Amino acid sequence: MTANQHFVVIGAGHAGGIAVQAFRNFGHKGPITLIGEEPNLPYERPQLSKDLLHSPNENNFQLIRDTKFYNDANISVLLKKSAKSIDVKSKIVLLDDGESVGYDRLLLTTGGKPRIPNIPGMELDGIFTLRTIEDCRAIENSLSTGAKVLVVGGGFIGLEVAASARMRGAEVTVLEVGPSLMSRSIPTEISDIFYKLHTENNVRINLEQGVQEFLGKGHVDRVKTTSGEEIEIDLVIIGIGILPETALAQSAQLKINNGILVNEYCCTSDRNIFAAGDNTNHFSPMLGRHIRLEAWLNAQDQALAAARNMCNEVKPYNKVPWMWTDQFNVNLQIAGAPVKWDRLRIRGDISKRDFIAFQFENSLIKAALSVNRQRDMRVARRMISAQAKFSEAEVENEKISLRNLLKRAKD
Repeated sequence: MTANQHFVVIGAGHAGGIAVQAFRNFGHKGPITLIGEEPNLPYERPQLSKDLLHSPNENNFQLIRDTKFYNDANISVLLKKSAKSIDVKSKIVLLDDGESVGYDRLLLTTGGKPRIPNIPGMELDGIFTLRTIEDCRAIENSLSTGAKVLVVGGGFIGLEVAASARMRGAEVTVLEVGPSLMSRSIPTEISDIFYKLHTENNVRINLEQGVQEFLGKGHVDRVKTTSGEEIEIDLVIIGIGILPETALAQSAQLKINNGILVNEYCCTSDRNIFAAGDNTNHFSPMLGRHIRLEAWLNAQDQALAAARNMCNEVKPYNKVPWMWTDQFNVNLQIAGAPVKWDRLRIRGDISKRDFIAFQFENSLIKAALSVNRQRDMRVARRMISAQAKFSEAEVENEKISLRNLLKRAKD
């Protein structure tokens, strides 16, 4: 029984904030401690690269729950504290100030840290990454009409930042070492849509080109690209993904492989330690393999699943992976985690940026990708989860409702 056990959560990001309130919702009566390095209570991160950059407003800084909730729920919150190591034998977490916190069950929601490229000149001022509210505010304070902004990385975060900076009136250049934008997530024909979208909005995009060196005296003012070109800049934003934060897991000698390895119950190789969010490489029964996701919904839903299982309501975490990005006036959503996109069936009009595409395998829908089709995507996620067979021709036919196809498949 866990009724009086001390649950400790390390990492006060989105997953950590969701987990501690879920403990109470699932009936845990014992003490709860949440430990986080940032000075802020857990908050929503998606708006950092969107609203808070292109339409800065303090009201867009959305806390998961306010101070009153944590006080009323008797949850101890330790902010600006860094956990340095875990003693699994004694069940103790050692903090950076020399204090220690004992636990009965521990949840690691440590997320990830931005990838920092090994490039000459990275020590110059004016070079930013975007992960926290403080990062966002520092970038926002440097944005102004006409500012010359360089974005390194043509993935989701890089392109969201590029769009937000352009909407603020900045001059924006994107460097992407790959042959297409968001190449790890979407097929080339969809990537081309976003290349055109950004160029239409006067974002300069250089594909198959990286940074050779940042130049300047104290503050960055130029970049030399791998093609030899020099570009004048006022600030740089690095957006090339994150690395899962696994240092604590290593101190506890947990199994690690591209993140903390957890099973379908969010449990690590130590039965008293669980993990959830960007730091995990979790087993998906639906996919039949481990997968690491850097996505808001995964952080939320996996934290809920971990909390449930820690409270002994045992249930596997088996959700359809889902993520989204908003760039200018275009919404892109992806459901599923296909190894490749090679059997696309299109419903709608690609040329008008109004469609949903389905990835098929043996009449099963394995993944879906939508552009400005949010309602269709809601149904598509259920179609993937159903693991039922669908007619490829009928899925393409807009005269046939997706809801009706799903209902028929379930009957």
